[in-house]
Amino acid sequence: MNNRHAVVETELGELTLVASDGALTGLYFPQHWVRPERAQLGEEVAVDTDVLLSDAARQLEQYLAGERTTFDLPIELSGDEFQRQVWALLDEIPFGETTTYGELAERLGDKSLAQEVGQAVGHNPVSIIVPCHRVVGKNGKLTGYAGGLKRKQKLLDLEEPEAVRAERLF
Repeated sequence: MNNRHAVVETELGELTLVASDGALTGLYFPQHWVRPERAQLGEEVAVDTDVLLSDAARQLEQYLAGERTTFDLPIELSGDEFQRQVWALLDEIPFGETTTYGELAERLGDKSLAQEVGQAVGHNPVSIIVPCHRVVGKNGKLTGYAGGLKRKQKLLDLEEPEAVRAERLF
């Protein structure tokens, strides 16, 4: 297994990209809630020396510049079955749309699982790429985000449809 990571500077601040063999396995903010120990990240490499990490950094840059709405990267998510089910639902949330923890729980068949859904969302190892920022609380209220609520709001603003943005200005 070839674990490695690179640190890239973005308009959201420093991000750590982690890969194992041919798949991206992590994208972490500096004070990320659930972050692997440094030893699990593998060797630190220069981003431009690793094809996968370089591609991930490029796609992130394009996304943050408003030039990309989806990611085309091989990812490998490590978690239990429930977490993987939640993360698969996150991946289905379209660009520019949001959902709630309760709605995700309902899609899993039990609305009472909203808190467990929230915990699984908080353990998403590839923030932004698997778009956990698109999950909000009841009535659209911003709730926790591993990268902080300011970053979550910035990502949601980036994805806000032009028509909605125009309505807010008038």
